[in-house]
Amino acid sequence: MDVKPLGDRLLVEVLDAEEKSKGGIVLPDTAKEKPQQGKVLAVGSGKYVDGKLLPLDVKKGDVVLYGKYSGTELKMDDRQLLMLKEEDVLAIIVK
Repeated sequence: MDVKPLGDRLLVEVLDAEEKSKGGIVLPDTAKEKPQQGKVLAVGSGKYVDGKLLPLDVKKGDVVLYGKYSGTELKMDDRQLLMLKEEDVLAIIVK
């Protein structure tokens, strides 16, 4: 199913949390932090400011860092997705 976010919203695929700690200890599901990184699958057209449409800074394919409890969780085609507003994105991860 194709989804096109509206306005300044982004559709993000949640990237899995780390399975091991930095010391190499395998973490059970109950000890894992909620993921805060995701890959942008689709973006809206932008937001209107003073009657002008401004494009979003985030684009399809970017890996982003977002707030821990941001957005609306969705499950589509057995994938964990998140619908975010651009203002919920803290940073774009540059590799």
